[in-house]
Amino acid sequence: MDGCVLDFQQIDKFSLPLVGGKGANLGEMTRAGFNVPPGFCVTTAAYRAFIEQSDLMETYFGRLEGVKADQLEEITALGNDIRDYLVTVTIPAEIEASVLEHWRQSGEHKSYAVRSSATAEDLPSASFAGQQDTYLNVRGEEQLLQSIRKCWASLFTARAISYRAKNGFDHRSVLLSVVVQQMIFPEVSGIMFTADPISGHRGIVSIDASFGLGEALVSGIVSADLYQVRSGEIVSKKIAKKKVAVFSLPEGGTETRDLPAEMQEKQALSDGLIHELAALGEKIKAHYGTDQDIEWCYEEGRLYIVQSRPITSLYPLPKVSVSPGESPHILLSFGHQQMMTDAMKPMGLSVLRTVIPFIKPSLREESKLTYTAGGRIFIDITKLFNLKPARRLFPKLLSGIDELMASGVAEYVQRDSFVRGLAPVPGLKLHILRFVAPIAGRAVRNLLLASPSQAAQEVKEWTEAFVEQGEARLAGAVGEERILRIQELAGSVLLTLFPRVMPFPLSGIISLRLVQALAEKWLGDKETIHVLNKSLPGNVTSELGLMIGDLADIARKHPEVAAIIQEGKDDSLRSRLHQAEGGEAFLQQWDRFMKLYGMRCPGEIDVTRRRWRDDPGALLPSIENHMRTMQPGEHRERFAQGAEEAEAAARELISRVRELPFGWFKAKLMSRMIRVFRHMMGVREHPKYVMIRLFGFIRQALLEEAKSLVAQGLLQTEEDIFYLTLDEVLQLTRGGATVHLTETISERKRDYERFQALTPPRLMTSEGEIITGTLQRKDAPEGALIGTPVSVGVVEGIARVVLRPDEAKLNKGEIMIAPFTDPGWTPLFHSAIGLVMEVGGLMTHGAVVAREYGIPAVVGIEGATSRIKDGDRIRLDGTRGFVLILHLNEASIEP
Repeated sequence: MDGCVLDFQQIDKFSLPLVGGKGANLGEMTRAGFNVPPGFCVTTAAYRAFIEQSDLMETYFGRLEGVKADQLEEITALGNDIRDYLVTVTIPAEIEASVLEHWRQSGEHKSYAVRSSATAEDLPSASFAGQQDTYLNVRGEEQLLQSIRKCWASLFTARAISYRAKNGFDHRSVLLSVVVQQMIFPEVSGIMFTADPISGHRGIVSIDASFGLGEALVSGIVSADLYQVRSGEIVSKKIAKKKVAVFSLPEGGTETRDLPAEMQEKQALSDGLIHELAALGEKIKAHYGTDQDIEWCYEEGRLYIVQSRPITSLYPLPKVSVSPGESPHILLSFGHQQMMTDAMKPMGLSVLRTVIPFIKPSLREESKLTYTAGGRIFIDITKLFNLKPARRLFPKLLSGIDELMASGVAEYVQRDSFVRGLAPVPGLKLHILRFVAPIAGRAVRNLLLASPSQAAQEVKEWTEAFVEQGEARLAGAVGEERILRIQELAGSVLLTLFPRVMPFPLSGIISLRLVQALAEKWLGDKETIHVLNKSLPGNVTSELGLMIGDLADIARKHPEVAAIIQEGKDDSLRSRLHQAEGGEAFLQQWDRFMKLYGMRCPGEIDVTRRRWRDDPGALLPSIENHMRTMQPGEHRERFAQGAEEAEAAARELISRVRELPFGWFKAKLMSRMIRVFRHMMGVREHPKYVMIRLFGFIRQALLEEAKSLVAQGLLQTEEDIFYLTLDEVLQLTRGGATVHLTETISERKRDYERFQALTPPRLMTSEGEIITGTLQRKDAPEGALIGTPVSVGVVEGIARVVLRPDEAKLNKGEIMIAPFTDPGWTPLFHSAIGLVMEVGGLMTHGAVVAREYGIPAVVGIEGATSRIKDGDRIRLDGTRGFVLILHLNEASIEP
């Protein structure tokens, strides 16, 4: 049967549909001249013919379509049945004859490795590696044919079935080739990564090496030396104690043997071979154009490559231009700074890069300090550290946003290798001074002279006027003019808000620090400040949460309305409420809420996200949670009580200060700072609120323009506009080229799906090195998860992991565990007795709102949503900054 068996010399990277990822890579490297042991592939056409000769397999495929990734028992049983069946099926005669012909030509007395090679394996975007079987030291006709059968059957292991179900691969579409390759009986073998798989550093070649066959190393049953090479120099060697190795048996198969004592701590690979292997790795990387995970072995003076595949675990590298001799640039995750680390579509990234005000050739252009990677934005903060004070002060500033991020920056900017290579930036001090001085001057005026209540009112009036101007700016414009105005509006947002509004919350932060420091210095009081944080006046985000409570109170008065809310369905929501008893009263409050906050949503910095007014059903779980966990009016009572407690604490603190020497002056100063703090921190959320309201207008304008582009046949759907950038849409409105537009959008949709599964780093360098900070709490108990304390108090309760607020099911007395929170999560805060987040700092949204509501909170716990399981009983210490798991939820423990 033609095309069922191909030698490596007949195969290249374009042969993937026939020979799978592993086979295509071996053929590609063979034809490129790399030293690959010879062999051949039994193609997917042979597998298809083998499967199609059985009527029973169609029944099995039907059953596979019905299983879900988490149905492990069903998957295991079904997989066992399929594999047991397939190893008994006869290989078609023509295929068997072709296999044996190639085997004899290759050398029937030799030993072979027989490996599975799936068509969705060893790809840049997915790796099925290790899911199917490998058979080593296969000898003779009978062993060969049976090994091929077993490889085909291994496509139906429980792991492989579950992986395909989870990632949406059709079980029929993933075909299997089998690689038959002459065995090498190596003295040493191992794995080489052309980039450090742990740190992500693209300039480091990382080599694992051990004695005997490499499969033992891959499976983890033997220890390996670790060598690292950078710029042709060995920079690290860690020699492992290698107690055992795996070797081939003369009759076929393998065995594990103990190594002699003198070999156990011997360096497996000489320095010369380390250099030679690293150079070979760089050549393979250059051939493929991407970093590679390479399996290699060494026999009788020669290095062999037995496999190479893309490293799928590396976070994508931003395309940063770095001059020769210059330090690697340090890149800060904008998503972590904004408490929204999800991947974004290209339009969301484009709008934000236009909003960021630094290094912009014009108002309409994207910031030249911003880069995208993996659907996220990273800001290049390297130039800032030309100023020596910035290396000390900037990490302190960052600590209020994310302590792990601050720790990472503090460590990296002190490295000699970084400082030595910093490129001079003429005029940097003056540029920063011009930016900072007006903001600082206004903040000092607010701190010392302005009436706090009048200043807060001034912010509200100015921001309202600014939003109205933005709305008017976009009204009536169409086509090219509409996109130009969107770019101008986006480009002006922060450039206007920073100098005009930021001085107000900045004076609030300064006064907070002063009240805290003076209370401790004069009175030894560290506790009152926590009470003063409660129920700040004028906070628009707190008002959002209170209005959710108001909606819940109206709904619970009317059973029909409550039933509609509990159903949680968006279908015909408004018409159903009109028909329900009490529905009109609910809709009146609902419409008021939507007017004020309908442009908000979880992940709201991404302009492509559906807003609450686009998807009102997303709000229903929050209202339902409130109805279940709060009493009527309780939310307003608690907020009023918090305000009363704060006022009483302020009076008591001032009274105590007045009793001190020079008490009249100290009391006056303390009173002033408290009033500034309470009013100015109350407007802390206004800049974000303004930006999101303007984003709401920008989103509407983009969708209106999308309607026109769909009508012209340029876009297939209105949502497709979100897979383009502002500049690309501008070119479309100008009649720009549309060749390959549909393909570009389709490719970006696939990228977006892939990016959603990535975990972005807080910090990385232009070389791909992931920089991780450290948190230490000396008074934390053993086994505790360490984070940053941001709202005091200690609570115990059931952990409820919430990955999306529209799917939250919080019960009374539960502690919310979230990846992050932004204002779109605020409705859930009333229902929780504590908060744990993976991202955040003392001055970020979730921390501020938690303090206002008086619920303990710890943030910055890496991987909290996976390390803490849904239903675990935990103790949250928001004073000392840790979480302790007291009792595991046994239902969540994997078998």
